[in-house]
Amino acid sequence: MIFERSSGSSGGTFDLDTREERLRNLDEVMAAPHFWNDQERARSLIDEANRLKGWLGPWKRLAGRADDLDALFELLQLEDDPDLAAELEAGLTELQSGVEELELRTMLQGEDDHREAIVTIHPGAGGLESQDWAEMLMRMYTRWAERKGFDVGVLDLQTAEEGGIKNATLEIKGESAYGYLKAEGGVHRLVRISPFDAQARRHTSFASVFVYPLVEDEIEIEIDESDLRIDTYRASGAGGQHINKTDSAVRITHEPSGIVVACQQERSQHKNRSTAMKMLRAALYQREVAAREAAKKELESGKSAIDFGSQIRSYVFQPYTMVNDHRTELKITDVYGVMEGDLDPLIEAYLKKTGAAASS
Repeated sequence: MIFERSSGSSGGTFDLDTREERLRNLDEVMAAPHFWNDQERARSLIDEANRLKGWLGPWKRLAGRADDLDALFELLQLEDDPDLAAELEAGLTELQSGVEELELRTMLQGEDDHREAIVTIHPGAGGLESQDWAEMLMRMYTRWAERKGFDVGVLDLQTAEEGGIKNATLEIKGESAYGYLKAEGGVHRLVRISPFDAQARRHTSFASVFVYPLVEDEIEIEIDESDLRIDTYRASGAGGQHINKTDSAVRITHEPSGIVVACQQERSQHKNRSTAMKMLRAALYQREVAAREAAKKELESGKSAIDFGSQIRSYVFQPYTMVNDHRTELKITDVYGVMEGDLDPLIEAYLKKTGAAASS
């Protein structure tokens, strides 16, 4: 056989038998007459079953294709047929691509990797140049999500008067969006000839990206209303002539943590408040996860400091074109392709490196 039933990777192991057994157990539970008595639990189990089917379906299709190619290979041992040989070669190339894609998914085994994502983008110091860079990053992630078939919603967007953005918050909805996009959290550096500089000098700009898993209400995050400061204001930016007539936008400050979230997506203040609370819950959840990870790393390594502000990637437009990921040392010369959303090679390299580190 050229395709085994279970596969190991640097990021984890795909155990087909375990997943099939779990899906059979879920099917039995969902067939029980009182399954819907607890609707919250029922929805959670249905989501789990759908995720398992999303793994098992592609795996079985690849295994079936591998069996077909095995049979074709055996046939070629009996007769020399150039057409069959070409078909086998094309089939193996297609199979390899499918296996690599599934292998990448096996690296998404973190507790929250299956979740959708919230992405926030903030320009660094530097005024217009950094604000423009932040807007370029927002466009890059939007293009990447569209390539993946994910839905993108703009939860909050503060445009700068002179150009670019002051901050943006995107909701990216799609299977494992957070698992992929967690590779993007950190400081991104731009080097280019500034289009805003009359003397055409080279400028360096920075913008920070934070990525949170989209935490739904079934995750218990206790929020004391007395800890919140809620401000309303008139929304700005695109949205038609009616968007600024009422104080529909909502900003929530969680005073104990200092976390601030804002939403102006809807014309309804109630809907914006609901979405902002969802964003706050996600940020608080991620804060707790980060604290646990930091404590774990401190115990394991004896180091108390973790530098979350380190520069993770540089995008150079002049004097040459290069995207350099400083964590993986992957270098891509097609900086324009990356800015159009071709992020998968960078994400894959990050997942492989972190997966290898976790398994060592």
